[in-house]
Amino acid sequence: MSKERARRRAVRLAEAERKRAARTRAVTRRQRRRVLLRRLTPRLPDRRTGRLFARRSRGERAGVVALSFAAVTVIWLLVDDLALRLGLIALLLLVLPAVVVIALGRRT
Repeated sequence: MSKERARRRAVRLAEAERKRAARTRAVTRRQRRRVLLRRLTPRLPDRRTGRLFARRSRGERAGVVALSFAAVTVIWLLVDDLALRLGLIALLLLVLPAVVVIALGRRT
């Protein structure tokens, strides 16, 4: 009886070792494939600067905000009709990004 149990245990251990070896080979193969894919995949350069608004300096951003408030104030003071005021302010906000890019574009 004990010889039979020992034989079954040996078969069970051999099967477990075979499965463990197959799993190890699969993991190794997967890791090699990942390394190869990482090596072959082109990477973009890391362009982070650690600042939230890196494209414009603090002075440029302050100037854009100040000029925007000045333009809104001028519109509010010089235009009488409320609908026209709101339309001009909406137009200003719509055109502002393009004006900033044109005026403060980087010339390299």
